[in-house]
Amino acid sequence: MPSGTSARRSTPAEELRATLRARLAEARARTDEIFQIVRPEAIYDRPIPERHRLIFYLGHLEAFDWNLLRERVFGLPASHPAFDKLFAFGIDPVDGGLPSDQPADWPRRKEIENYNRRVREALDAAIERAEFAENGGVKPALQGGIDPPLLLEVAIEHRLMHAETLAYLLHQLPLDRKLARPDSPEPAAAPPSLRRVEIPAGAATLGRRRGNGFGWDNEFEEHTVEAPAFAIDAYKVTNGQFLEFLRAGGYDDRSLWAESDWEWKTREGVHHPKFWIEREGRWMWRGMLAEIPLPLDWPVYVSHAEASAYARWKRAALPSEPQFHRAAYGRANGSESEYPWGNAAPAAQHGKDAATNSASANFDFARWDPVSVCAHPAGASTFGVAGMVGNGWEWTSTVFGSFPGFERFSFYPGYSADFFDGQHYVMKGGSPRTAACMLRRSFRNWFQPHYPYVYATFRTVED
Repeated sequence: MPSGTSARRSTPAEELRATLRARLAEARARTDEIFQIVRPEAIYDRPIPERHRLIFYLGHLEAFDWNLLRERVFGLPASHPAFDKLFAFGIDPVDGGLPSDQPADWPRRKEIENYNRRVREALDAAIERAEFAENGGVKPALQGGIDPPLLLEVAIEHRLMHAETLAYLLHQLPLDRKLARPDSPEPAAAPPSLRRVEIPAGAATLGRRRGNGFGWDNEFEEHTVEAPAFAIDAYKVTNGQFLEFLRAGGYDDRSLWAESDWEWKTREGVHHPKFWIEREGRWMWRGMLAEIPLPLDWPVYVSHAEASAYARWKRAALPSEPQFHRAAYGRANGSESEYPWGNAAPAAQHGKDAATNSASANFDFARWDPVSVCAHPAGASTFGVAGMVGNGWEWTSTVFGSFPGFERFSFYPGYSADFFDGQHYVMKGGSPRTAACMLRRSFRNWFQPHYPYVYATFRTVED
């Protein structure tokens, strides 16, 4: 560089543009990756009866981005309205009413891939042309006052959510319909302890403060509740522990099941976790890429109904959302941390703590399958509760609903509010396929109690 000159520094607006473009590109790479393990002849399969065929999701991700950003942010004209509508909405799984469409009802894969390519090219060009304001907006200001970077954040996290939901769809796809992608080695771990950890009474901060970074509408507004003292399992419930419940006749004991759960279990013929397969009297784990003997120290993945029945069998309960927060983020001195291990944000890759570079959890697409509940001691909370982030979402007893001060996203009004129906339960923590950005303390996941396919586990509490 010639003497007396210096490189021009990027403006905040240019840095914001570059950050959002890079994050969008990374999210696209994640969803592109998941489709690469599907054999071409399986793209029209429906691995889970309550869900769309896989071909829908190939088009849905670009259609969502396009429908969200095309007119609101960039003022672009519609180019394929039929696909924009066809791939707009997924299915919320409910009891009964299964979809009946056939493969022939869907467009050819090549047509969808061409649509995806055109959408990406148009949006990328529009992002590059847009004049980002120094305050994080885009000039000129949009009608309705919607912050354009907010919409880009929504597009990015929506896609990352689907990178996870696609994984559990493919978990149910027969092995011969997938192409192998080796998993990372499983870390060594000591056998889990069955002990509980005593959590003193204290405050639990739920939600997120407006203006303090991105959050979905159900994450707002931040508020504090008091959690009485309780005891919580030091580790997630394992396959081995749940096997004891099964062998003790837990699935046949009517007293352990709520009425609606018992009706579901009987109607669907549920006798074991969905991720278990019995082969000649031996229990196997339905892995993403192989069946293996049931790993007894891995967390058990079950529906809310099954988790609740197990908790009753143990004369305990599922933790509430405040209890989860208190055990995961609380400290003895009354303060709270951003993550169970402290305030250092999780690194983007490999489930490592940014400060210590030690493995703190199984998250951020680190593996296809879980690992031992004892595999990441560096991720324990300050109270000594292990694995509250990653390795499997954790069911709570809290019915999904709004926080005080809730305001719907005007551009996505049904994202949360459509599920404030008393039929969904909050899940916290994260799974092996949960992106690092969604490990924030305020993030809330939710599902119906009879849906057995998600990467959801649990632990129990006693007052």
